[in-house]
Amino acid sequence: MTATTGAIGTAEVTAALRRAGIGDVDDSGLARALYSSDGSLYRVLPRAVVRPRDADEVVAALAVCRELGVPLTMRGAGTSIAGNAVGTGVVVDTSRHLHRVHAIDAEARTAVVDPGVVQAALQVAARPHGLRFGPDPSTSNRCTIGGMIGNNACGSRALGYGRTSDNVVGLDVVTGTGQRLRLTSGSAPAGLEELHALAGRELATIRTELGRFGRQVSGYSLEHLLPERGFDVARALVGSEGTLAVVLGATVRLVADAPYRGLVVLGYPSMADAADATPGLLRHGPTAVEGLDERIVQRLRDVPAAVVPDLPKGAGWVIVELTGDSVAEVEATARGVLADAGALDSMVVTDVAEAAAIWRIREDGAGLAARTSDGRPAHAGWEDAAVPVESLGAYLREFEALLVQHGLQGVPYGHFGDGCVHVRIDFPFGREPDRGRAAYRAFVTDAAALVARYGGSVSGEHGDGRARSELLGSMYSPAALDLFARVKGLFDPDDVLNPGVLVRPARLDDDVRVAAAPRQRTGLALAYRHDGGDFSNAVHRCTGVGKCRAEPSGVAVMCPSWPATRQEKDTTRGRARVLQEMLAPGGPVRDWRSPEVHEALDLCLSCKGCSRDCPTGVDMASYKAEVLHQSYRRRLRPISHYTLGRLPMWSDLAARAPRLVNAVMHSRLGGRLARWGAGVDQRRDLPLFARRTFRQQWTPRPGGGAPVALWVDSFTDHFAPEVAHAAARVLEAAGYSVQVPGDDTCCGLTWITTGQLDTARRILGDTVRALAPLADAGVPIVGVEPSCTAALRSDAVELLEVAGGRAMAARVAAGTRTLAELLTATEGWTPPSLAGVEVVAQPHCHHHAVMGWATDERLLRRAGATVTRLGGCCGLAGNWGVERGHHDVSLAIAEQQLLPAVREAGPDAVVLADGFSCRTQLDQLADRPGRHLAQLLADALDRAPEEDGPEGE
Repeated sequence: MTATTGAIGTAEVTAALRRAGIGDVDDSGLARALYSSDGSLYRVLPRAVVRPRDADEVVAALAVCRELGVPLTMRGAGTSIAGNAVGTGVVVDTSRHLHRVHAIDAEARTAVVDPGVVQAALQVAARPHGLRFGPDPSTSNRCTIGGMIGNNACGSRALGYGRTSDNVVGLDVVTGTGQRLRLTSGSAPAGLEELHALAGRELATIRTELGRFGRQVSGYSLEHLLPERGFDVARALVGSEGTLAVVLGATVRLVADAPYRGLVVLGYPSMADAADATPGLLRHGPTAVEGLDERIVQRLRDVPAAVVPDLPKGAGWVIVELTGDSVAEVEATARGVLADAGALDSMVVTDVAEAAAIWRIREDGAGLAARTSDGRPAHAGWEDAAVPVESLGAYLREFEALLVQHGLQGVPYGHFGDGCVHVRIDFPFGREPDRGRAAYRAFVTDAAALVARYGGSVSGEHGDGRARSELLGSMYSPAALDLFARVKGLFDPDDVLNPGVLVRPARLDDDVRVAAAPRQRTGLALAYRHDGGDFSNAVHRCTGVGKCRAEPSGVAVMCPSWPATRQEKDTTRGRARVLQEMLAPGGPVRDWRSPEVHEALDLCLSCKGCSRDCPTGVDMASYKAEVLHQSYRRRLRPISHYTLGRLPMWSDLAARAPRLVNAVMHSRLGGRLARWGAGVDQRRDLPLFARRTFRQQWTPRPGGGAPVALWVDSFTDHFAPEVAHAAARVLEAAGYSVQVPGDDTCCGLTWITTGQLDTARRILGDTVRALAPLADAGVPIVGVEPSCTAALRSDAVELLEVAGGRAMAARVAAGTRTLAELLTATEGWTPPSLAGVEVVAQPHCHHHAVMGWATDERLLRRAGATVTRLGGCCGLAGNWGVERGHHDVSLAIAEQQLLPAVREAGPDAVVLADGFSCRTQLDQLADRPGRHLAQLLADALDRAPEEDGPEGE
């Protein structure tokens, strides 16, 4: 039966799937929205999503789809950039449950894996044996082995380790006819006699058109069926994009991991010049030769709080990775590379951390390139063409000219050693009369012709999918295309498996998500100044690269809820997809108040981690605030919005009788009632109000130093006045005369996070007007609480621009500093000694996202402390972690990095946590106090007289 999409109803499909014994079947509007897109341009709503728990459930799902004539599309992490992982029927997500590494044979150097195993997880399993899986795409910390097999993924190190097809030993698959095949390289499979005969009749076409160079990924890789290649069906299926068979399991080849790596970074006048030099570098046996353009590096510099590593002089760079058995061997090879490079400038990097920072630019390329130099969205679609490396420089020059001819911009980068170029282009989607579709089609058609003229491939890595299948005629003869169709007919005669891809392709300009998205510019509470005032542009920043699905590592924060639940709805991408569907015509998500929207946003902590860590600059905290504002404006709100969302107001009232309030709230009955009434989980302790606020205690002190305004927020004032006292002590010791602005200077953060944005705007407006004279007079404004400081630095400008107060808010934002920022910029200031102090630091998420924590770390190290900086979130995130329904996830997030690090820290280690919520989480879950930087420095000042020597010695 030929697959169809209209005759069978969704309820009938899901009922049949459940009758077949499949447990995790989801046809909800939320699931359909989440899986309507991958990392590509395309939006295709599925009927249902299946998350199989074993291979038998995959086979059962295919049987149901064959019987009903419903398309089936396989999906791993959903990072496909060509639109290979979206479909109108059943989408099968292998990443949820099928993620086991079943066996590693160190002697044979093989691994047996499920299709949903993340590439990085396989690397972790192989590392104790001194082995690794060779191919490593830039999405290696979230892409799955099954997805890599589907696309014949390559990655940066394909030059040294080969493509995925070069590293597959065997496959367990089921074809579109329902035939189960266990394929092993080097053995002739039974039941494929027709395929063998077809290949035998078409040897001339296969030999002359297929497998001409390493990055010829487009089409089917039928060169592996040649007799001289052993009729290797397993390798021929790699890169077939789920159109011929469904992968149930794989045996992959592992390689010995080199003990030492180093980078040679070469600078050239342009990208094309860098490409010209590449062929001469290959004789040195590099594992990778990558190209970068100055435009992508500048995009990274434009990211707030980004740390950009130094690069050699030039406007185009080549990164050459070398491996060896010793550092000396790597350095010797590097000298040979430098001799042949002909570069303007160069650097050799053997430090692991420094090399990782340079690689990070390349790995984030797809996201960084998603905006042009003037801020316009840039899109996939013409993403990964490849030409023989000898022609790369000439091809790049013509490609840049083609962009100019079409009035487009793009930022190229890529795997220069393999001749593969990635680029995102500012196609004018949304422009009338056809929403930019004609301009898109015209360019990619011309670009395909250009690639074909250089003997290249329209896809060199990501597969053809919906984006490029229609273009295969530009590089293949009618005979080759007919051969592809006949192979498809043998494996999947009813066109059930991923129809519209490769054979009988869908039109490349149909179902383009951004082309159909309407604008949303009116009635908004936030300015979206970097998105043209358009909420639609803002949420469409998410291109689906899926970095938010990566395992927590390093100092990144995004996205803390994903590792806690492992559900797509709890990723930044998942939430963005639901918001995109909310704006899209004819979908299951209707408006701001749709339950799908609120379910997706429920476990968003408003941590702002994505605004820093997402390479496309998604700011889900702001989007959530807008959604809550639009949903509840002039309507009854959840109880926590009235209590926790207005905490500064209630704190002012509690300050009149704090002892009585504390006694009531910490009595058994009073505490239970208070938690119930405030919407707080009963397992949470309520913080104690200070007996006297900081402002009640503070008396101005005369001083002859430069003035500084110590801006004391509501949390510090009412719950932790000792932190403000410590900050004043440190500032005075640094030679400043401290003044404290009045108590009418709240940042409105709790109103912002609960979407009470009209009130937040009024509160922030009052605060900005009170602080503006200080900023205009050049008096630094020092914030104590990171989240409140971040609100002045970012949220104030967004909120007040709508009310016409942007200029004043911008001046206050520019004048606001963290304590570390002010101290390190103070001429002649030397930190008190922290020699011998072990610091385990949990930077507040907003501190990381908006201000960056690098200045604090440098200050601590300069003072002599040993610093361990944690990433991730503490899990409390202001009011979020104490609200009913969030407790278990809050604890799971704390267990990602914070709590294990605290347990492993020495008994004398200082746990540094500037955020009030971070310290509260530590108090309640670790039974260990957190200290603010101000307290740590004040303590060191108090010790200094006892130590023979001046401060800083």
